[in-house]
Amino acid sequence: MKFTEKAWRIFNQSIQDYHIEDSVYQEVKNPYPADQIEHLLYLKNWIDTVQWHLEDIIRDENINPVEALKLKRWIDKSNQERTDRVENLDSWFLQKYKNVTTLPDARINTESPAWAIDRFSILALKIYHMRQEVERPSATPEHKAKCQEKLTVLEEQFQDLSAAIEELLEDYQAGRKYMKAYKQMKMYNDEELNPVLYSKK
Repeated sequence: MKFTEKAWRIFNQSIQDYHIEDSVYQEVKNPYPADQIEHLLYLKNWIDTVQWHLEDIIRDENINPVEALKLKRWIDKSNQERTDRVENLDSWFLQKYKNVTTLPDARINTESPAWAIDRFSILALKIYHMRQEVERPSATPEHKAKCQEKLTVLEEQFQDLSAAIEELLEDYQAGRKYMKAYKQMKMYNDEELNPVLYSKK
């Protein structure tokens, strides 16, 4: 099975599992052993899925401001967790390809494989929720038609992104490209780097 096929299956499993309860407050029930890449893929998408719904909730114009601030902090924390899981994925890829001999003319890619997988995970959510709109009984025919057009584009993106990720992984395996993973070095969550935080110490 190709890596993208495995990832897509697991991402959609995570999305389906989330929507059984459909609550941002539920705990993740990761079905995969912690030492397997499947565990990391499931957790990555679960974080994305919860954050997707947090972003919906916080856009309620009538939301209590205190509750909105709590959600904003939650989203910030989720963003950091998402970044951490991407970096975990890149570490896995670095380990996988560490013994590959790169060709003399090997080139680096514009993004690491894990950040492409991150976009793949978000794409799974877009397709799931756009399909919900296409099938929503209360939606007008015009709304459904517009959403079907968007869904068609998203499904084309799925084909293109799947192919691009597989080609990138093949290039790593063949030594045509070499991998470097840079830490994101986010500053706003770091008490030593965010001036608003360290000025209050």
